[in-house]
Amino acid sequence: MTCWETFQAYALRSLGQGERLLPRQDYDLCQQFTLIGSGLIWNVYFGVLALFTGFFLANALALAKAGRNPWLRKPAEWFIFVFRGSPLFIQFFLAYEALVLLPKAGIEVFGLTVQTAWTTKAWAGALFVLILNTAAYSAEIFHGALKSIPRGDLEAADAYGISGWHKFRRIEWPTMLRLGWPAYTNEAIFLFHATTLVFFSGFPAFQQRGDALYYANYFADKTFNPFIPYPIVGFYFVLITLALIWLFGRINRRLNRHLPSNLKSRIRLRPQVIR
Repeated sequence: MTCWETFQAYALRSLGQGERLLPRQDYDLCQQFTLIGSGLIWNVYFGVLALFTGFFLANALALAKAGRNPWLRKPAEWFIFVFRGSPLFIQFFLAYEALVLLPKAGIEVFGLTVQTAWTTKAWAGALFVLILNTAAYSAEIFHGALKSIPRGDLEAADAYGISGWHKFRRIEWPTMLRLGWPAYTNEAIFLFHATTLVFFSGFPAFQQRGDALYYANYFADKTFNPFIPYPIVGFYFVLITLALIWLFGRINRRLNRHLPSNLKSRIRLRPQVIR
């Protein structure tokens, strides 16, 4: 089987397309790069959805923690403390054990039966844990940025008569994102790296359609050589990290485009006039 045929057979295996059986012999580099790259689709799935959903939840938690209402502030503080204070692997384990206890026949809600069997699968249960974990860490970042907004900006908004929702939308929220975005970039990178822990969690993969570490572990067990598949996983995540740095860097420049240090100044030639 050529490398192109291997790519056609296994590139989308993690999504249930292509060859159903894993290779049994001739574990070459092409097979390992293709199958591990196929499993990486699930890592990207976990990272993108958790980052997108966790961003909005983190903003809500940061605002609740900075608010004056104790009924909103205290739950937000405890939520952030619990998920930042406990290891992510333990959160995976506890969430799986709690979801397994749900009735297999479903739960009655307003006369309708809601199925719960899907919650114990990796694509749903593990994603839920990742969303809550990254929301807690990101909320602490945004809360610190919210508290670091220069008082002069708020006083200027009051002087111009900007208050309430317009003040938050035009002054506080953009400034919070601008101040917290570098630290949030690091959290996004950590989140994508943390998706590899799904393989070690109790959440099972669906019909052997695992993530990148699932296939790397398969090749390491078959070849008794972990120094090829695991560096391939590292190589793929280095590429993801570079893509995240580029993307979040573009967003950061967009958020700070109004600052004088980011404005491109034209070179003005002023020749010396000979008297």
